[in-house]
Amino acid sequence: MTQTTVPSRTTMTTTRSSGLRSLHLIRVAFSLIWVALVGTTSASLVSTDRPTAIAAVLLVVYPLWDVIATLLERRLAGPGSEDRARTANMALGLAATAGMIIAVFSTIGTTLLVFGVWALLSGAIQLVVAIRRRHAVGAQWPMVISGGLSVLAGISFAAMSASATSGLSSVAGYSAFGAFWFLVSAVALTIRSRRAMQ
Repeated sequence: MTQTTVPSRTTMTTTRSSGLRSLHLIRVAFSLIWVALVGTTSASLVSTDRPTAIAAVLLVVYPLWDVIATLLERRLAGPGSEDRARTANMALGLAATAGMIIAVFSTIGTTLLVFGVWALLSGAIQLVVAIRRRHAVGAQWPMVISGGLSVLAGISFAAMSASATSGLSSVAGYSAFGAFWFLVSAVALTIRSRRAMQ
């Protein structure tokens, strides 16, 4: 007779936390590489400039990467109450990618506007997911802060898009702060997992 072992809730939560932690660290690495590329190739571009080919690729890749990361997170976590929010975030990311493809043929100001709307809406979704996830996974306060800051940054980018002096350096700063909060979240999840295993 074969005995089936049903994983405990603690084991499932630990596994989920471990997966999220790994994904957060991948996000950190991507963001830091992206910031470095913007800093070395495109940071001097201002709102009235037309994006260079390198800047255009970087701007299109950023929301597309978020779609891929959200898809990975969805597969990692399995079905749950956050599915609608994740689906909405992926749809938003694809729309932002399409919008960015159009915007990069215009000016940096136009791309800042598209980026700002995406940052605002994706930040709001991240905030909702983090609040819902805090009981099941825990250690979600960094993601709550990150989502709230993304909303504020989105509003700021949309406002800056009309200014002739704003540029891509502000977007690089946004990505750097995002990397910081994903790193903090990875550390918080690690601490929570270790406490759960004791």
